[in-house]
Amino acid sequence: MMKHIKIQLLSRILAVLGLVLSTACGCAAPIPPPPPTPALPPTPTEETPVVDTKPEEMPSFPFTVTDDLGRTIKIEKLPQRIVSLAPSNTEIIYALGLEDRLVGTTDYCDYPEGAKTKPRVASYIAPDMEKLVRIQPDLIIAEAVHEKTVLPALEKLGFTVIVTSAKSLDTILHDITLIGQINGKSKAASHLVANMTRRIEAVVSKTQNLTTEQRPRVLYVVWHNPIWTMGRNTFTDDLIHKAGGVNVFANDFEKSRVVSLEAVVAKNPQIIIVSGMGTTGDLIYNSIISEQRLGSVDAFVNNRIYKISDANIIERPGPRIVDGLEAVAKLIHPEIFGRQK
Repeated sequence: MMKHIKIQLLSRILAVLGLVLSTACGCAAPIPPPPPTPALPPTPTEETPVVDTKPEEMPSFPFTVTDDLGRTIKIEKLPQRIVSLAPSNTEIIYALGLEDRLVGTTDYCDYPEGAKTKPRVASYIAPDMEKLVRIQPDLIIAEAVHEKTVLPALEKLGFTVIVTSAKSLDTILHDITLIGQINGKSKAASHLVANMTRRIEAVVSKTQNLTTEQRPRVLYVVWHNPIWTMGRNTFTDDLIHKAGGVNVFANDFEKSRVVSLEAVVAKNPQIIIVSGMGTTGDLIYNSIISEQRLGSVDAFVNNRIYKISDANIIERPGPRIVDGLEAVAKLIHPEIFGRQK
């Protein structure tokens, strides 16, 4: 049993490391924590590939594209063997109807259901180079976490690699468009992006004119002990803003960082949203609600601590990010969007 729990914790920590691209690294009398707020179920919806009777217009090869790192990559031919090194990229590939070309994924690529049966060629951080050489992909879609060490090694082996690095919801839409363009699925990508944009705009239309006073201070907890959260220039920060809140650490640092309990108390978040995933998700949530030193913050006093049961709709920069936006908007502004069911 203990071995199983340790494996779950290690898996969750590795997933957090994939999400987090950069880290930084006198008690008062105990304050009884408020009654736990029940976990709220997510509202994910599987994006199904768009069926269009008109054929896709193939791009003229070769052509060049620019990825999220500003790298210029030459695409010699239509990719037929694709490897995804991030769960978010795998979800994009499926949403565009490219799953038949997917020949390798990571240990964490678990959505949609079919992704679980694809060959595993990487952990979240490090791919198995021997497996990659053996399967010879003609396109590898990596993530910014791979930039420093993995990307140079892949390029040295002669692989064509594009890197996604989502800093906003607009970047996610751009990445879907880019992956569609490279793979001859521009029309499917356009349909998907249009649908996502419509849903994003439906939320933003109700939050964009909120005053500062009407925007609650929000803390998003990725991990606990120590507390790990997100700063500015992250799609999480952008999502919170579009949902009508203010990320409490947006003005303090970029990307992600460990923050102290004292810093959280000083920020006094009015809402705390906790990443949750299975048993380990309960562990994070239970750790936060039982932390007596946070008992004075507004989120505790007003019983506004929520758990996102499926953290992937918030933490993966892919098609389901709109599900995350809608779920967070309901948590922050139930008076506008209605309460989670």
